[in-house]
Amino acid sequence: MSPITRLSESEITASLTEIPGWTIEDAKLYRQFIFPRFIEAFGFMASVATVCEKQDHHPEWFNVYNKVQISLTTHEAGGISQRDIVLAQSIDDIYEGFAKSS
Repeated sequence: MSPITRLSESEITASLTEIPGWTIEDAKLYRQFIFPRFIEAFGFMASVATVCEKQDHHPEWFNVYNKVQISLTTHEAGGISQRDIVLAQSIDDIYEGFAKSS
């Protein structure tokens, strides 16, 4: 298995075009998701947790009522890696499914 490497600033900037809504905060990918109620936010988190386990990559996240804030970084790479971009895309796909059903 090849080592996981940190993306350069230009690679991160280019990758942000693939994941609209995500920004860089404290050298991590960051996005806030808003739902109609807590139950949808919690369901979203449960769905994301399943994908995180499959990808063996886990977010830092925070939930208050209908808001879920997610930060992504790869500790072994010392910053944002391609794994974070892939997970962000997966999280966006899950959110899109929740948004359509609300």
